Amino acid sequence: MMSCVGVMFAPHHRPAAEEMLRVCRTGGTIGLANWTPEGFVGRMFAAMKPFAPPPPPGVQPPPLWGDEEHVHELLGDAVTDVDTRRETVRVDRFGEPSGFREFFKACYGPTIAVYRAVAGDPDRVAALDAALDALAAEHTVDGVMEWEYLLLTAHRRG
Repeated sequence: MMSCVGVMFAPHHRPAAEEMLRVCRTGGTIGLANWTPEGFVGRMFAAMKPFAPPPPPGVQPPPLWGDEEHVHELLGDAVTDVDTRRETVRVDRFGEPSGFREFFKACYGPTIAVYRAVAGDPDRVAALDAALDALAAEHTVDGVMEWEYLLLTAHRRG
């Protein structure tokens, strides 16, 4: 069973983890790659939070799937041979912070949703633009960004 930046968007983490375990055969491998809360994408979610409508009760933030302790708690003793490591992906697509913002504003579901939530308030749109530009500028060195993710593998216990 593999998820690459997918299961992290399930709003309720415990049932999502239980379903992953259910569909993985005994002895099968679970492989997860999820953005970390401390990495660029996790920080992007934090930057967008003040502009987003409040989530429904019980919904957990997607970047928690990039926290080793959280995922260990979700999978519990249903898995063995857990291996985690933090890796980065090199992103050199955006020449300027505004290029990152404009791409994500048009193409990335969570960012699109937050912009829709503030669309009627030009001051909030400008503040969100500024927050994302500042974040991108902070994480760009010589036109390159490094986005951290957690890579986890484990075997489903029998």
